[in-house]
Amino acid sequence: MQMRAAIMHDYNEPLRIEEVPVPDVGPADVLVKVAATGMCRSDCQLMEGYFTQGAPLKAPIIPGHEVAGRIAAVGADAPRVAGLSEGDLVVVNPNWGDGTCRQCREGNEQICANGQMAGFGPPGGFAEYMPVPYRHVIAVRDGLDSRPETLAPLTDAGLTPYRGMKKLRQAGKVGAGRTVVVNGIGGLGSYGVQYARLLGGGATVVAFARSDEKLALAMENGAHHTINTRGKTADEVADVLEDMTGRREADAILDCAGAEDGLQLGAAVLAREGAITCVGLMGQKVVLPLLPFTNGERSYFGSFWGNYDDLAEVLSLASQGLIKHTVTTLRLDDVNEKLEALARGDVVGRLVVTFD
Repeated sequence: MQMRAAIMHDYNEPLRIEEVPVPDVGPADVLVKVAATGMCRSDCQLMEGYFTQGAPLKAPIIPGHEVAGRIAAVGADAPRVAGLSEGDLVVVNPNWGDGTCRQCREGNEQICANGQMAGFGPPGGFAEYMPVPYRHVIAVRDGLDSRPETLAPLTDAGLTPYRGMKKLRQAGKVGAGRTVVVNGIGGLGSYGVQYARLLGGGATVVAFARSDEKLALAMENGAHHTINTRGKTADEVADVLEDMTGRREADAILDCAGAEDGLQLGAAVLAREGAITCVGLMGQKVVLPLLPFTNGERSYFGSFWGNYDDLAEVLSLASQGLIKHTVTTLRLDDVNEKLEALARGDVVGRLVVTFD
């Protein structure tokens, strides 16, 4: 049996749409008939070679790590207690640890040094079928929006900023009378603004971006204020912050871009005892001023993707109608054109490949 897939054969080349065999189902796997796969800027970075230093990969690769679909087959070793059956609607938890390290034992398989990520080696969701370890699918229960095109982005775009906001909350950096900035209103930031409202304990939420169209989306998703930072110095941004909030600084910053200049801006407006959590990966390094971070006891947190429990929490919030989606669907044949638009920063919300 054959299937269509978009395959990466080399860096800096378009994906090729090909007919390939449907993958075999391993004994501990399920075979997912893909219904929808979100497109992420990290797919562009994968094709550009961004990850070669930390995670060298060998082509051919089928990208796509934000996946929702239905189980087409269940491996012989998948236990009954897993409660998985053919036809079940599922989302894919895309981070698969080795199960033996301390991070895996703590439940943080996404930071396992020997782990794998769907679409970054193991076949991903830019294909009609995808094998997944049975432990890494979550069945979509009654009460949750069952549209695959809104479920798929929750596994990264909706998950990654959630974990980042949890870190700021757990560090005690949010609450009434405080200001939370969400920088970068792309696929992640459009969800990040919502989590800043949900988890911020009454904090004032301000969105930073370089596009008025994206800032308008931030307002729709719950931001109290927005600032277009394009062409502005840190002092000018602080002036606008003061006009809007009465303060020239922010107590917590969720950076959903990870660009060096954006992180430097965040550091410049960060209050004493404040914290930045970065979940974006647009740059290659973080440059922070040592003295202000030391004598002001400011903090920087890295935060990568999310674990199984984080994803379960996001799905629960979605089932309660607490998460809004901004999704544009496309066909697999249009994947290269849309990846180019995504790389340019021209996309508002999330692009999602859908299959019949």
